[in-house]
Amino acid sequence: MGTNISAIVLSLLVSTLLFSLVSSASNDGLLRIGLKKVKADLNTMTAAQLDSKKAEALRASIRKYHLGGENLGDSADADIVSLKNYLDAQYYGEIGIGTPPQKFTVIFDTGSSNLWVPSAKCYFSIACYFHAKYKSSQSKTYRKNGKPASIQYGSGAVSGFFSYDDVKVGDLVVKDQEFIETTGEPGATFLLAKFDGLLGLGFQEISVGDAVPVWYNMVKQGLVKEPVFSFWLNRKTEEEEEGGEIVFGGVDPKHFKGKHTYVPVSRKGYWQFDMGDVLIGGKSTGYCGRGCSAIADSGTSLLAGPTTVITMINHAIGASGVASKECKAVVQQYGQNIIDLLLAQVESKKVCSQIGLCTFDGTKGVSAGIESVVDEKNGKFSSILGDASCSACEMAVAWMQNQLMQNQTQERILNYVNELCDRMPSANGESTVDCGSLSSMPKISFTIADKVFDLRPEEYILKVGEGAQAQCISGFTGLDVPPPRGPLWILGDIFMGRYHTVFDYGNLRVGFAQAA
Repeated sequence: MGTNISAIVLSLLVSTLLFSLVSSASNDGLLRIGLKKVKADLNTMTAAQLDSKKAEALRASIRKYHLGGENLGDSADADIVSLKNYLDAQYYGEIGIGTPPQKFTVIFDTGSSNLWVPSAKCYFSIACYFHAKYKSSQSKTYRKNGKPASIQYGSGAVSGFFSYDDVKVGDLVVKDQEFIETTGEPGATFLLAKFDGLLGLGFQEISVGDAVPVWYNMVKQGLVKEPVFSFWLNRKTEEEEEGGEIVFGGVDPKHFKGKHTYVPVSRKGYWQFDMGDVLIGGKSTGYCGRGCSAIADSGTSLLAGPTTVITMINHAIGASGVASKECKAVVQQYGQNIIDLLLAQVESKKVCSQIGLCTFDGTKGVSAGIESVVDEKNGKFSSILGDASCSACEMAVAWMQNQLMQNQTQERILNYVNELCDRMPSANGESTVDCGSLSSMPKISFTIADKVFDLRPEEYILKVGEGAQAQCISGFTGLDVPPPRGPLWILGDIFMGRYHTVFDYGNLRVGFAQAA
């Protein structure tokens, strides 16, 4: 009996010591949570591709039927959530739930707002058997809620029920935090994931069940020095133990160089802000001339943006893609007409309606809503219009306008646009590049608050695997969100790794500075 008690005490002591190693609260009043970096591998990328195919089908359903989860204010919100494929995520940290704390590895995700971990009551999802599970019966501070919960991701819905308990983040204890115990975790994502759950750091506006986020309670309960948290993602190491830090209560001067450029939050929910032009090799794409929105999202590794621009980037970096019959048919049948209209100074947003492929609603071109038909033999449209032809036309207009701004010849413009039609982002969202060509790839730049933020090829290309089996994956994927919510970019870990990111909850702004 005495031996058993000694073993239990020793186990608890070791557990406490290990937990304290991943965080520190120094005398500057900041709470630092160490993040682990896990390298992507071919197995997880393959699973991610399988789940991404499901995600695309889900996004299509959302757009067609205007589906949306609770507290996802419009179809664009649901579209963004469904994009998420956490197998791409690389950075994780540790928290504790309950008294005594039960340890879980979580993604600190600024692109969502709920806390969830697997429940001991998860009996029928295989994923739950490969991760730590929360046992309410072993916590002195557990309080029952029981309200059902479901969050729709690309790989399926994570479902379960709400509970209350204390949550330990580093040395801080958030009292009586509402969170989700998951009892269903479908898809390969959660089976192969190296994390147990998620801790959302977005705004309450997108919190499922209107649950108060952990960060809100940190501020409300006076646990942090300032209502600010910041991310430093260490991209310079291959070691899992040195993945970076998330700092609650302020910023660590050692994590960045120079000064931060701040931009106001334009819409609460996600950490969303206005963004300007996107440049390829220092040249304007012109696509965001009238403005785009962007989201700083620590739960997404890739950079997602409008297919029109992603295709231009794919072409510039030599990324693989898929050919679009609709796109090539538009160029073949209407390419010269589009150029003529642009040269005649017709507004770009009205061009596709003038040639009959879209209708104009007063602000933008929209599909006539009828299915399109493409003749496989000659690549020509029937007289029936549809979503595909309207979208293809609008992309062609943007591409041609960009080339006209560069004073390219009409022949060169038509050839270039035909090439782009062969570089459309694939349905699984990932395009491969030649690992030996990085030195010849251009910088890709984003304009935020009138400042240009560059990304070098070695920063936006993901290397998966080692040696002869290594693959290089473009860090860009397509996401089309229509106005007024879009066009929208999601700046994930690729961007946040280069630029130290400050989430200023008190002043509702986001700041970027070169990471140290």
